Amino acid sequence: MKIKNLNFLTCLAILVLIFSCSNQKRNNKGGEISMNENFLKVSGNQIVNQKGDTVYLRGFGLGGMLHLENFIDGYPANEEAMRQGLLKVLGEKKYNLFFREFYNNYFTEADAEYIHGLGLNLVRIPLNYRLFEDDMNPGIIKEESFEHLDRVIELCAKYQIYTIIDLHALPGAQNQHWHSDNPAHQAYFWVHKDFQDRVLHLWEVIAERYKGQPWVAGYDLINEPADPTREMVFPYYKQLYEAVRRADPNHIMFIEGNKYSTEFDIFTEIWDDVVYTNHDYADPGFIDGVDYPGYSRGRYVNKDTLESDFIKRSEFMFRNNVPLWVGEFGPVYTGVPEKDEMRYQVLKDQLVNYDKYKVSWCIWLYKDLGLQAILSQDENTPYMKLINAFLKKKNFLGADAWGSTDENIRQALSPLEELFKREFPEYNPYPFGQKMHIALLVRHILIAEALTPEYCNLFKGLTDEELIALAESFNFRNYNKRERLESILSGKER
Repeated sequence: MKIKNLNFLTCLAILVLIFSCSNQKRNNKGGEISMNENFLKVSGNQIVNQKGDTVYLRGFGLGGMLHLENFIDGYPANEEAMRQGLLKVLGEKKYNLFFREFYNNYFTEADAEYIHGLGLNLVRIPLNYRLFEDDMNPGIIKEESFEHLDRVIELCAKYQIYTIIDLHALPGAQNQHWHSDNPAHQAYFWVHKDFQDRVLHLWEVIAERYKGQPWVAGYDLINEPADPTREMVFPYYKQLYEAVRRADPNHIMFIEGNKYSTEFDIFTEIWDDVVYTNHDYADPGFIDGVDYPGYSRGRYVNKDTLESDFIKRSEFMFRNNVPLWVGEFGPVYTGVPEKDEMRYQVLKDQLVNYDKYKVSWCIWLYKDLGLQAILSQDENTPYMKLINAFLKKKNFLGADAWGSTDENIRQALSPLEELFKREFPEYNPYPFGQKMHIALLVRHILIAEALTPEYCNLFKGLTDEELIALAESFNFRNYNKRERLESILSGKER
């Protein structure tokens, strides 16, 4: 039948069908949208694919790559301070060489294949905004910076692993600590509109780029926001949600609560295709944690306590019947078998809770230097040999909040703590009070800043070949597997 013999309505239907079909093919860098069956959406309190099947997202946070952290990568203080020091020592050409090779080695096909082999289906990719724009050229997005993010997403997609793009460090810093690349202790993001507008623009660019990629599960908009006033987080999220939704009407948005993803009472509206995410770190799993079960930070903690803590952090999600994703959790390990056995039990008890309440999860962390991740860099790599003595000094001085204690510098901290108790008994700085605030200022800023040049000077005079060898230390083949953690996360041991 020729089209000229069809009536008007039939022709119109054919044209609509042709247009609809052409609209189904889209690339992963923007352009047209594909409703591939692997695209995820929210249905009730679950995440489902386009066939309506429930999908539980379970996997790892890829910290230490496109967003660096001191305990993961070995340096002290915050990322930008370290980068400035390395640029000064190496010069621009060698600096760029090292980081190009670092990115190329940090996540490869072998990593994606390994995660798939564990039966897991998620990689959360933390990003530092500085990768995509320069503070001296705000709002000018560097297209070349997407190369490595594209590559990780595509490798994961090849092995049917979803990715969540996570903005982990925002301009001005969205919280008070080093992991937002904050060199100070104030979250200036919440008091400067310019910073907020830049993040709106950056997310619009990211959403436009990946709106057609079905293996991107969605966008984790702000990692661990911490606004002391509690007044800015919800209104800003609303702006951000609307801006991203205009650029990408299909992907899920993952929204974290205030005060490091623990407070959700600030939310007064529920939005479509949003998953709310808490962070569920357990007291006995911290570096200074004690026996489990046992007394920790003034209370007795056992598996029932872990469950009640999780329910409390999740009350908003359960009450509103919205999906829940535990975006971070997991203990750190001490190297002492008896203590680590307790920490594995903490982990197992948490996973039982997540199975019981049918929620998605993402453990922190995939790779590091031996503290927490499932993969730890071998002590005989060129990088570990270079920084070994420095790491011992850094740990002795307690310069990393996550990976070291203050036991060796109590003679410096105790007088300050006593002074503040005596002279400022009502002083209760946000977010975690007087004692932790003093530790932040002394250990994780003052001492860490003094250590930064020492770390950077380790790179002085290195040849191109030596820098490449250091970067290749971060390749999958140079890591040892934490086999007990493999067994637990893969479900072989619970």
